[in-house]
Amino acid sequence: MIEFFKNFFKSRNNTFKDRDHFRKLVSSDDIKELFKSFNTFSKDAEIRFVGGCIRKLIQDEEIDDIDLSTNLKPEEVIEILKNNKINYYETGIDHGTITAVIQNQSFEITTLRKDTKTDGRHAQVEYTNNWLEDASRRDFTINAIYSDLDGNLFDPFNGRRDLNEGIIKFIGDPLSRIREDYLRILRYIRFFLGYSAKQHDKNIVKIIKQNLSGLKKVSKERQLQELKKIILSKNFNKIYLDKITKELFLLIFPELKNINRLHKLDNLSQDILKGKNFEFILSLLLIDRSEDCDYFIYKYNLSNKEKNKINLLNSVFSEEYSKDFFNKENLLKILFKKGKENLIDILDFKILITKKNKNNLIDLKKYFLAFEVPNMPIKAKDLIEKFDLKEGKLLGSILKEIEDQWLDNNFKISNNQIEDIVKSKRI
Repeated sequence: MIEFFKNFFKSRNNTFKDRDHFRKLVSSDDIKELFKSFNTFSKDAEIRFVGGCIRKLIQDEEIDDIDLSTNLKPEEVIEILKNNKINYYETGIDHGTITAVIQNQSFEITTLRKDTKTDGRHAQVEYTNNWLEDASRRDFTINAIYSDLDGNLFDPFNGRRDLNEGIIKFIGDPLSRIREDYLRILRYIRFFLGYSAKQHDKNIVKIIKQNLSGLKKVSKERQLQELKKIILSKNFNKIYLDKITKELFLLIFPELKNINRLHKLDNLSQDILKGKNFEFILSLLLIDRSEDCDYFIYKYNLSNKEKNKINLLNSVFSEEYSKDFFNKENLLKILFKKGKENLIDILDFKILITKKNKNNLIDLKKYFLAFEVPNMPIKAKDLIEKFDLKEGKLLGSILKEIEDQWLDNNFKISNNQIEDIVKSKRI
């Protein structure tokens, strides 16, 4: 049996070493160094690419992260990295994962393992040196493909065939796979959007719907990370075209009900979305005049950066503004106070939710993209020296009034106006 898998692994018909992205990957000195350090450790040591990077290589997609599997135990992996002076972190050592860092590139190296106990959220694992046992514990056939440095594949569940045919298939019994880790419900949605060329399997959809409550066992942090991958995937806008996928998505994230904004986007809107980050697209799905936006931020404990962006857009678009709001005078104030990036996001948001007559918004965006933000000519130290002021609330109040008048007057203010403001505040 062992010889069978060795021969299968090295089959010339089961290789993709001719792929451009693979050639680029294995030509990296960092990769060569890492593989060499394992292959020279002992005659039985093996290390292979696995999971997402292989899936993307087969699809000839760009690689953004590299996962590796090895038949060596975590302590042996650490020994290899130490001996070769390779930096590492014990990021997931409880589950057999060590992260090696070479030239600012991270490589997650995980020991082959099998699950001994699962509760829908965490798994207790046991290390193994059997590649088939490791493959058998994975979620989908398309994620259970391994490759050596020569591009020879170990593909025991025909994941490459499923990728080529656009089939998203659980390994073994779908119900068992989902109950092992309910996050696989979200992963199913992501992979279906990304790779499926078939209709949903009715039995899988039924199982998912019956087990949605199991997501309560999964931390909000893990759910949010998977949501980010879904939203930032290149095929996310396809979600509106598939009734079942959209239904499942909204059953899990009902606050994102404005997903219909992705329907029938014109070319300009599609181009805008391609360059946007997670928090912008999330805002597009969240923001209306309901309380769902605030609730979602609280529920999933978003980062401060994400909260600030969403709250800014929400402050503008949760209110009913007149048509005259989007003019140069108002937007200049936002530009000065919030910065160019935030102003462009506000304009892009408005362009995306406006169905027609976008020309004025497009012209405003072009204007502000080319606009250089001026610096306010008056500083606190200038007021202290000229008017014998001291630091404190009065100084802050005067500066604020000067700034407001400077903005209202198209970035102009006279010395007489400044003197009048100081006098009025001192009274």
